[in-house]
Amino acid sequence: MLNELFPRAYVRYASPPLLGTIADGFAAWLVRQGYTRRSLRLQLRALQRVDRYLRCRRRLRRLREVTRAELRACAAARNARDPQLASTAHAVERYLTVEHALPPPAPEPPTRTATQLAVYATYLHDVRGLQPVTRRQHLRTAAELLAHLTYEDTPARLAALTASDLEAFVGCCSRRLTRATLQHTVAQLRAFLRFLAFHGILRPGLETQLDTPRCYRGEQLPRALPWRTVRAFLRAIDRTTSLGLRDYTMFFLIATYGLRASEIVALTLDDVDWRGSRLRVPAGKTGTPRLLPLADTAGTVLLRYLQRARPTLPYRELFLRGRAPVGVLKPTAVTEAFQKWARRSGLDIPWQGPHCLRHSYAVHLLRRGVALKTIGDLLGHRIAESTCVYLRLAVDDLRGVALALPGARTAGQSGEGRS
Repeated sequence: MLNELFPRAYVRYASPPLLGTIADGFAAWLVRQGYTRRSLRLQLRALQRVDRYLRCRRRLRRLREVTRAELRACAAARNARDPQLASTAHAVERYLTVEHALPPPAPEPPTRTATQLAVYATYLHDVRGLQPVTRRQHLRTAAELLAHLTYEDTPARLAALTASDLEAFVGCCSRRLTRATLQHTVAQLRAFLRFLAFHGILRPGLETQLDTPRCYRGEQLPRALPWRTVRAFLRAIDRTTSLGLRDYTMFFLIATYGLRASEIVALTLDDVDWRGSRLRVPAGKTGTPRLLPLADTAGTVLLRYLQRARPTLPYRELFLRGRAPVGVLKPTAVTEAFQKWARRSGLDIPWQGPHCLRHSYAVHLLRRGVALKTIGDLLGHRIAESTCVYLRLAVDDLRGVALALPGARTAGQSGEGRS
């Protein structure tokens, strides 16, 4: 592979005494991971520096002496001064793991915190039946409380937990969370306290002493953008590049069907039923998939993306990473893409995530006379209250539904009366 890629520099790239034997296979693996020719050169040049570090600093002489700890030590030592070397060290670790050339890591004994969280995770799954994303949120709050109590070093503090300790923990969380988010944290904290009381670790009733922040219905401004702003945002995305066309397709589907970012990244090629003109949205927060009609415009946009921009890789996910290493997208990548195009568009978009497009879709349907129950079904809501959160009225909408005051006269009528 090296001889084909770099016929003139082949000897130089294959020359490292320690890692030179894997250079050819490493280069082939990088190609399969979607690295460009320029990135390949950077990685292979840094491979020589990784080799020099392992030989001179770590005193390694044979490839079989290379371990995960040695490679991670190399990355940690050069992370700030030589980011490329740290990146290559991580890539070498991934490559040797795929090739089964690294000894498996020795199993570490579970910590007190890990053991407690594992029991709680089983309870959330088996007893409460929560979805994975909800379980992760509950476990994150429980882990933060245990860390706040230094449970790992002083486990007795958990059994001696008091209302003052809980108040101090919530106060720490309030410095970085909004009141609405803090409400969820308090609810998750209460659930964890009930679990501990059920297992006899805490005294019952402690969760009732935990107050929740006050949030008023409709106190926040509507998150929906004007529909003309949504259309202008889509037009501002550069569709001449593969990444731009991918992002346009993602946000077009969000604006057309009101999808969540987690649902966008979960879409697969099998979810598009071309013959039946249907789009299957995988199970999300509700745990129930839903079928939506595949509109002609949406089908055209999807087809253009599949033909021109989607990489030909062995993945079934619809949207993939556009940069090496190849793989599937995460919801955070959708958010970052939205922020990038929102900045470049120059539009007045105060929201930092694509969820505002979902709100805009709901309000757009409402203004077109679609029933509330239908909007909820399209959004995948179980109860109408969830849909109402998306439909907070803006000032312009309130003007349209305002009633005239009894006995009030217009300015023209007042003038006629005076004459």
